[in-house]
Amino acid sequence: MNDYIEVIGANNNNLQNVSVKIPKHQINVFTGLSGSGKSSLVFDTIAAESQRLLNETYSAFIQQMLPSFEAPKVESIKNLPVSIVIDQKKIGGNARSTVGTITEIYTGLRLLFSRIAKPFVGYSMVYSFNNPTGMCQTCQGLGVTKQVDIHKLLDFDKSLNEGAIQFPTFQPGGFRWLRYTETGNFDNDKKIRDFSDTELQRLLFDKGSQPDNPTNKWPKTSQYVGIVERIKTTIMEKGGLHYQQALNDVFNEQICPDCHGTRVNDLIRSAKISGQSIADCSEMAIDDLIAFLKQINGNPEIELVLQNLLTRLNSLKVVGLDYLTLSRSTTSLSGGESQRIKMTKHLNSALSDVCYIFDEPSVGLHPQDLIGINKIFTKLRDQGNTVLLIDHDPDVIKIADNVIEMGPKAGKNGGQITFEGTYQNLLSSSTITGQALQTKHHLNEGKIPFEKFYHLEHVHKYNVTDASIKIPQNALTVVTGVAGSGKSTLIRELFTQKYHQAVTFDQSAIKGSNRSNILTYLGAFDEIRKQFAKVSHKPTSFFSFNGQGACSECHGKGYIKYDLAYMGDVKQVCEKCHGKRYNTEALDVTYHNLNIFDVLQLTAQDAMGLFTKQVDQILNNLLDANLSYLNLGQTLDTLSGGELQRLKITKSLGESKQSDLLILDEPSTGLHESDVNQLLKLFEKLLNMGKTLIVLEHNLSIISQAQWIIDLGPCGGRYGGQVLFQGYPVDLVNVETSFTAQHLRNFCL
Repeated sequence: MNDYIEVIGANNNNLQNVSVKIPKHQINVFTGLSGSGKSSLVFDTIAAESQRLLNETYSAFIQQMLPSFEAPKVESIKNLPVSIVIDQKKIGGNARSTVGTITEIYTGLRLLFSRIAKPFVGYSMVYSFNNPTGMCQTCQGLGVTKQVDIHKLLDFDKSLNEGAIQFPTFQPGGFRWLRYTETGNFDNDKKIRDFSDTELQRLLFDKGSQPDNPTNKWPKTSQYVGIVERIKTTIMEKGGLHYQQALNDVFNEQICPDCHGTRVNDLIRSAKISGQSIADCSEMAIDDLIAFLKQINGNPEIELVLQNLLTRLNSLKVVGLDYLTLSRSTTSLSGGESQRIKMTKHLNSALSDVCYIFDEPSVGLHPQDLIGINKIFTKLRDQGNTVLLIDHDPDVIKIADNVIEMGPKAGKNGGQITFEGTYQNLLSSSTITGQALQTKHHLNEGKIPFEKFYHLEHVHKYNVTDASIKIPQNALTVVTGVAGSGKSTLIRELFTQKYHQAVTFDQSAIKGSNRSNILTYLGAFDEIRKQFAKVSHKPTSFFSFNGQGACSECHGKGYIKYDLAYMGDVKQVCEKCHGKRYNTEALDVTYHNLNIFDVLQLTAQDAMGLFTKQVDQILNNLLDANLSYLNLGQTLDTLSGGELQRLKITKSLGESKQSDLLILDEPSTGLHESDVNQLLKLFEKLLNMGKTLIVLEHNLSIISQAQWIIDLGPCGGRYGGQVLFQGYPVDLVNVETSFTAQHLRNFCL
């Protein structure tokens, strides 16, 4: 009776009254085209309802501190367990957060060193670089020092009143600006260049004093602190990530000269086990640390501590993160690395009968890396949990106990379940996924005689050592290798340092608000609004929800936000415009029997031929980039990383002055296997425009069709960074030391 999660009548987004029984205590893989409704079913329905119901068990006071979830559009969900979502979002944390602290392995090391390290220097807390006793006093436990460039921090040709301090919140009107203009310490209209050395020193570096002649706006109990000291104590040390760019602009970062980046002081570094300090252990690769801990002689006092440490470290090794060090900052981890670290935390959990939900866990992973990841899913299932995976990768689909395919197409043509059953039954089905998995793959055997190349000679950075590569111009070059092998370092850092004209398309967010949509980003909305203005004889701003056309009640947002104090904020669809964002006058105007709101609900395919040739060209580029299923009015903050990347490529297709050297970082992210051919056609279109494409990719369908391949490895971290191969794909398969070659042989031959 309770062996299934039963969803009845789900209608979120494009779901079409979906009903499904999902077996518990099994691995369930949800697949289907991008936009077919997988996330709507798994995240917006199952996960959202589970977490919403769990949140309701807490008091109203606690609820305001928890993320809020709207009730999904579903008739009922039965036998719903508590769900834990492990997504691709990067692990949070500040400058003090490391792999060691986030996994609690460093906590275990502190306990170990406090028990048996010689000489004894104190209990476990003393070994923390966040503890005043253990931290390096020079860098305050950060491992780096930042030296201010006062000429970037201050505009010497301006006064304080004119905005001389060039840092957010310190400028006129900013709340920290008042901490300097209301002290009476300075002439606020005096140019900084005219300050005496004493005045400049006090403005920048005063560590705390009473103001000379404060105004009535000055808080009576406050001390005056210099600009640099205030930035260090209130922003740097508290890890203000949203000020990171501003900090980078005015501070030069250097390895701490006293602790040499280890974060801890001399006393802590003097305590050792078998000749190694806790700082030395933090700098070891995971597999080296495992070997070091295993050689520590048996001691009943530390047996449980060692066992716990080795369990956690081995979990990181299983998911292919044995190249990481405990000292690695969490802010430097990729989305894929972050997701895998989250996985290991749950693998060691005592919880059971939980529903674990993973969002495309194969993203960023080489086929070799997936072997370990699949073991995680199997172990979670074997511990009595239910596993739900959204993924397109054949190697992930293969391990499923149960496969659910959404489709048949995307957007309004999707939202239905087209297949339920085992992997073997899927292979013999006629669904899009079934057909894609049955497709025979062929290796590109061509050898184009390239004449012009981009060169890098004997470059070094991180784990990339003495690498020399050449990349043919006007060709499709795929750079591959296991996770952590040095692909991003080689191309996104070293290559772009030499070739500044290179433009990188990645999955980072596009700057904009929830008012920015696909049409505004691509520059097509102005043309569409002109057509409405032409037929109505009204100004174009009349058809903007940011201008005259906005609903007077919600001001063009489509919803009203109510602040219910300790109950938190509640959003409700605007009753006046019913979420359409426009006022009645704007909605009364039609063009081809569609009003402006109707147009925003169209897909690129639906809108072809309705407007000008310029608009049609932009829409055609959207089709080429596999974004035909998105509504034209969909806001940018609702798009996935893969969709954002393809949208950036779409925009580049319409820009005549775009660079001829393009770098694409995992463009297959979020794409179904059947969509990869369309992506390859897009590459061909770019090549015909004279572009050079450098693609960082793990997808074998793309690797097999490259014109030139650079393979890094053999493994990740310090075991990687070597150029194992560069040349034609047909020659790669003969390289015995390459994991890529091994998987490519199985894929194509």
